[in-house]
Amino acid sequence: MSAHTGSPPGEPPDRPPRHEPQPQHRPAAAFERMVAGSRHLAYIPVVVLLLAGLGAFAYGTFLFVHSVRVIVDHPYPVGHHVGLFLLDIDLFLIGATMLISAVGFYELFIQEIRQGSATPVPTWLQMADLNDLKGRVIAMVVLVASVSFVEVVVDAPSGRQALQLGIGIASVIVALSLFLYLGSRGERG
Repeated sequence: MSAHTGSPPGEPPDRPPRHEPQPQHRPAAAFERMVAGSRHLAYIPVVVLLLAGLGAFAYGTFLFVHSVRVIVDHPYPVGHHVGLFLLDIDLFLIGATMLISAVGFYELFIQEIRQGSATPVPTWLQMADLNDLKGRVIAMVVLVASVSFVEVVVDAPSGRQALQLGIGIASVIVALSLFLYLGSRGERG
């Protein structure tokens, strides 16, 4: 120790003496490792969402082939066939939502997908936090609900039914938008 400062040799005089961190208790350290490792459970929803997306794409493709056959066999009236293609759009949007969710879970819980990888992720699909994932999924839900509404309007037997559905979908969209807005506002402080 230095005679005039009370500091150990090599320490600046204005700094307090160093204290070594206390070793953690073994059970607490083991529990922390277990909790940190539990993030790998996110592989389960990633795989399930990828399979669900694949299923939606396969079903959409099957529906498209079936729709073409129906239209070729019975081309008129045209209005009844538009709904088949709108259902196809819905299925592909649902599949895309599943894929976006799978990428989000992977990036948030397992590992960031780097731009230099063999299959780079577009910048709009990169997610920094759970709010990014929620925003993208909610945007897709709004899009699916909108397409579903148009599908019902095309085949609706009455304007009243379409109006009721439209009001319901608009209410859900407003609620989801408000949820996103308040969530992002709360994050900023």
